[in-house]
Amino acid sequence: MSTQSGSPVARLLKVVANVEEREVRAVLIAFTYFFFLMVSYFIVRPLRDAMGTIYGVDKLQELFTGTFIVSFIVAPIYAGIASRVKLDKFLPWVYGFIAVTMVIFFVLFAEGENDRWVAAAFFVWTSTFNLLTISVFWSLLADTFSKTQAKRLFGFIAAGGTAGTLAAPTFTALFVESVGTNTLLLISAAGFTVAAFLVKVLEKEKVKLAEGTPDAQKTTLQHKLGGNPFDGFMLLFKSPYLLMIALFILLMTTISTVIYFQLADTISKNFETREARTQAYAVIDLATNGITVFIQLFGTGRIISRFGVTVGLLLNPVIMVIAFLCVAFSPVLMVLGSVQVLRRFAEYAVAKPSREMLFTVVDQQSKYKAKNVIDTVVYRFGDVTSAWLSAAVLPYGVAGLAIAGVVVSAIWFPIAYLLGKRYEKINAAPATAAE
Repeated sequence: MSTQSGSPVARLLKVVANVEEREVRAVLIAFTYFFFLMVSYFIVRPLRDAMGTIYGVDKLQELFTGTFIVSFIVAPIYAGIASRVKLDKFLPWVYGFIAVTMVIFFVLFAEGENDRWVAAAFFVWTSTFNLLTISVFWSLLADTFSKTQAKRLFGFIAAGGTAGTLAAPTFTALFVESVGTNTLLLISAAGFTVAAFLVKVLEKEKVKLAEGTPDAQKTTLQHKLGGNPFDGFMLLFKSPYLLMIALFILLMTTISTVIYFQLADTISKNFETREARTQAYAVIDLATNGITVFIQLFGTGRIISRFGVTVGLLLNPVIMVIAFLCVAFSPVLMVLGSVQVLRRFAEYAVAKPSREMLFTVVDQQSKYKAKNVIDTVVYRFGDVTSAWLSAAVLPYGVAGLAIAGVVVSAIWFPIAYLLGKRYEKINAAPATAAE
């Protein structure tokens, strides 16, 4: 991670992602941190999806409801602890706690790996902490890099996570049958432990950036956020800007869940064993992330810098209208898998970095508390409502779900446009942020 003047790493990052000399160390740490974070989740994600099929594809809406309830409970607990513990101490322990839970599930699976209730608990918990850990990561980044830095750097940093999502399913697809699914839980626990350590390292870099960058975030992590456990909800409902972000997320998750139901139904009918289903999900993840990481490394920053955040937000709904029309006419596994790859590519390569930039112009309370509510509770509310909708439509076939997806994507488009314009207005007048 050398950052000396004229170093090969600095010159390479300048060419690839327009990273300035003073930013190199922080960017590489964030890149590595996101890599281990996503490896830790994606190494068990195919197992989570396979657990969903064990519980029952026709009952997935129950798991989504459970996830929403747990997310609703966890959000105020998270905010309450953040109000009472200094952020520089609290953030690493989020990952430490999740590492412990992975070890607990390792023991539970050893006792009864096909138990439906253990499968349900694992599905719900991993679906909950996934959003929490990613929300913490992007909250810290939005609190470290300025809005101008975010446009250049967030796409490249996101590639670290995508590289992790590429490495994890590669390992799972190749070795799950030889090492066994339970071992994946211990690998996940180790990854979260490394992520906790890298949070501490990045916290130190935040201080250095604040001192050496004129427009960097000037906030500190050496304090408690204060307030109460429900501040995130109150901040959200007081801000039209944050509410618009929440609506964008809600529509995005609706699309994601519709595709998830389509794919789960098709995979459960085409593959009989847990290992085969786990491997199928891993292959889809592998294809998605291979495309995404290339765009994030070489294209995301340039796309957003050239065309703006609004275009980044609009890309996903436009692509999904076209994709769902394809599914409606040809609802087979190859098409569904391709649509899932396309959706995740559009979301992770461009839309998600664009979405995270929206939080660089809000205050620190909103970055950690309101953002957490949006990323977990609102996200899972979208999951649970669309899960029940999808379950109701599923008897009419995958083509019926595709038509529903087209309708939602058409509504999503104007929301994305209005949100992008709102961000640009706030960006031009920072004093009015999130009002």
